[in-house]
Amino acid sequence: MDRTELIIATGILLFGAFLLGFLTHWLVSRLSHVSSSELGELEAMAEALHAAEETRDAALTERVSVETRLQAQLSQTEAELRAAMEGLREARHDSEALRAELSRLGHAH
Repeated sequence: MDRTELIIATGILLFGAFLLGFLTHWLVSRLSHVSSSELGELEAMAEALHAAEETRDAALTERVSVETRLQAQLSQTEAELRAAMEGLREARHDSEALRAELSRLGHAH
């Protein structure tokens, strides 16, 4: 192979590599191209996702608020129950004391 044939063969190989790269680039850009209708659909999906996230955040905030309110109510109810139980305990103690006193007075006569 002489010098001219080597230059021609190298030129053909370089042109082939260029052509292969160009076709690959064209194919990739063609396959990954997003049409305007798809862009509109993606925009609508993004808006729906944003609205769903806002709804979720509002629901989480509401849940925390309800949990806080219910916890306060539970604490208040437990305090009232403890007070009622203490009052009942005192009433039973007083009742037993009165019964013992009545019993003692009844036996004394």
